[in-house]
Amino acid sequence: MRRLRACLGAAAAVGLTAAGTTALIAGNASGATSALDNRWYAAAPYLMPLDNDPPDPGAIMDATGLKAFQLAFVLAPNGGGCTPTWGGTAPVSSDTAVQSVINTIRGKGGDVSVSIGGYGGTKLGQACSDTASTAAAYQQVITKYGLHAIDFDLEEPEYENTAAIKNEIGAAKILQQNNPGLYVSVTTAGTADGTGWFGKQMLLEAKSQGFTPNNFSIMPFDGGFNGAASQTSALTNFNSILQSTFGWDQATAYAHEGFSGMNGRSDTGEMFTQSDFQTVLDYATSHHMDRFTFWSLNRDRQCNPPDNGGRTSGTCSSVTQNSWDFAKYSVKFAGATPPETNPTPTPTPTPTSCKTAWSSSAVYNAGDEVSYNKHNWKAKWWTQNEAPAASDWGVWQDEGAC
Repeated sequence: MRRLRACLGAAAAVGLTAAGTTALIAGNASGATSALDNRWYAAAPYLMPLDNDPPDPGAIMDATGLKAFQLAFVLAPNGGGCTPTWGGTAPVSSDTAVQSVINTIRGKGGDVSVSIGGYGGTKLGQACSDTASTAAAYQQVITKYGLHAIDFDLEEPEYENTAAIKNEIGAAKILQQNNPGLYVSVTTAGTADGTGWFGKQMLLEAKSQGFTPNNFSIMPFDGGFNGAASQTSALTNFNSILQSTFGWDQATAYAHEGFSGMNGRSDTGEMFTQSDFQTVLDYATSHHMDRFTFWSLNRDRQCNPPDNGGRTSGTCSSVTQNSWDFAKYSVKFAGATPPETNPTPTPTPTPTSCKTAWSSSAVYNAGDEVSYNKHNWKAKWWTQNEAPAASDWGVWQDEGAC
């Protein structure tokens, strides 16, 4: 997953001091800040602050209303050791570059979460000898930046290492206990069935340790996906996995479920457009899911040419777009309305003929159209016996009067 984040760019060099795992959330002099509502941490898109031509987060905030950023990625040092670095090369302890980015964001009323792991590189769960030392390394990051949120991005090759996953899950539990109110997300690979064997083993490890994060998120891309319908199907299947693993009912499972997408062209050539993001956003909000995020803000701008010659880039999306189009879906998930520049006037709709009347006994698939109460409606996903209502947040999209 997310292969580009490991192969594009080299982190700028920025030593670590030991930190215990009993410290509460408390930033250094320049890092402390008030926490945002958890919905913002749940909506925070990924941003590489040192690699892949980092965009100006302040400009993104001004253009979209975005308040939270998921900074990526904290890894073990490339030369070995159990100390946190940015990208394997920039020690957290002496960092000033990422701290400057965080200060900019917080100075405008926003905040950050930090993501550990990702695809490629050596993870602290692999390098550290046990759960306690893994947690101590991550605590240094929390204390350094005064964090209120952290993301455990557990994917290949680390999640194939049983000992490493035990360290990561155990560390997440310790951090959750020792930092009251810390928002913790766990992100892993997505498949058509929800998640694969290693993802399921990770969930079983969490269950065995009695650890429940704010959410378990899957990444439904780089796995033969084809647009939003395949992603929402995977999210439905993942919900069933959460139910069977933890004994949750459907609603509880959705309340602990998250989506982490990839905007534009994925590493394997899948295409996810703005309309795909809207469909998945509708699914996430209508099912009261806990998280909606994407990889990445570095890619949330148009290539030149727009399709980038049919290639995937770490610095642009390879689809036609305005800058920060995809960030606006995160803002919508958080419950805010993005600012609109030069809005296009809404034309007066021309009445159209009514489609076949909706039937409570019929089965409808995504794209099927019906009429109901003198309006035409289009199904966003599979449905039966759900009457169209006057809201675009449900399964039916209002296509206007007929």
